[in-house]
Amino acid sequence: MNFELSSSSWGEEEYEAIQRVIDSGRFTMGENVRQFEQDFAKKFGVKYALMVNSGSSANLIGVASLFYQKDCPLQSGDEVIVPSISWATTYYPLQQYGLKLRFVDVELDTLNMDVTQLETALTPRTRMVVAVSILGNPAALDTLRDFCDKHNLILFEDNCESMGARLNGKLTGTFGDIGTFSSFFSHQLATMEGGVLVTNNEELYHIAKSMRAHGWTRDLPEKSGIFEKRSDDFFEAYRFILPGYNVRPLELSGAIGREQLKKLDRSIEIRRNNAKRFVELFAADERFIIQKENGLSSWFSFTIILNPAFKIDRTKVMQKMKEANIQFRIITGGCFLRHDVINHFDYETVGEIVNANIAHDQGFFVGNHPHDVVPQIEYLHKVLVKAVN
Repeated sequence: MNFELSSSSWGEEEYEAIQRVIDSGRFTMGENVRQFEQDFAKKFGVKYALMVNSGSSANLIGVASLFYQKDCPLQSGDEVIVPSISWATTYYPLQQYGLKLRFVDVELDTLNMDVTQLETALTPRTRMVVAVSILGNPAALDTLRDFCDKHNLILFEDNCESMGARLNGKLTGTFGDIGTFSSFFSHQLATMEGGVLVTNNEELYHIAKSMRAHGWTRDLPEKSGIFEKRSDDFFEAYRFILPGYNVRPLELSGAIGREQLKKLDRSIEIRRNNAKRFVELFAADERFIIQKENGLSSWFSFTIILNPAFKIDRTKVMQKMKEANIQFRIITGGCFLRHDVINHFDYETVGEIVNANIAHDQGFFVGNHPHDVVPQIEYLHKVLVKAVN
């Protein structure tokens, strides 16, 4: 039996959508992207959704936009509280815009930021907290929101791994002043490549919209509030107001996204059914530390940490999994502090980073899928139990 990390969630509907775009002859960002953005905003209960070419780009223009607000913009040298486990492009825009990172450890069971450390992490220079919900599991977003409101901080929510998850009935990705999503192939909603930024702040939306496409004014309404239109239409068509990027999505991705949105709820329901069996098999075995669900996870994958108390050799366990044709990988990006790139960052750690290192050294994840993989999960359980005995 094979147990793969990911699989396609596409059906005939997505291929028909692709063919419609091909038949139209319009491949650059157009009506399908615009409609997807409207559908996404409605689905997630936000005022504005902006599609880009990846979740990484959503993080980039989201952070960038905060530097160009009229009132109290972020500035180079400001401090940001971040978790020690996330994907690399959670952190890169922060470094690229000159922010100082203060790393907080994660909880070993949820793998999300240990919010008991927030007050310790706070300094007079703190301006923002980055909330990350790891692999579908909601972070303590209610606590993080309250903390940011209490201290007048920006809450930036990187929800790239957790589309469709909920905490207290509210969808993750919508707690922050800005929220970001990924629609990469293996994620809960897949548009080949793609990402979405959401916000309820009109100014940030217009700034991000300009930043998405060269920093120009062309896509903005006259009364956007971030520029004043001049009478020279010839110049206005190519007027640049911000040092932006080109991170526009393809029309193909927008068309696919419209079909994928229709399937999202059912896809996550299937992922949760798979997770139910995973939890039944592994939760009571102290040798395996699995992710404790906070709220309703959208179960991107299944994480396993080999309990250090039992001194299990992960290398030998991984070899048995390879022999059994079970694919696995590091948990998200592991402990970010362990990567060579950290030498390019201005950062501090808040206390000792213990749990993120345990997850880095003793953990891995296997794939969840938008179809029934209960037999594969049961196979995984047999292989792992035999491997650790």
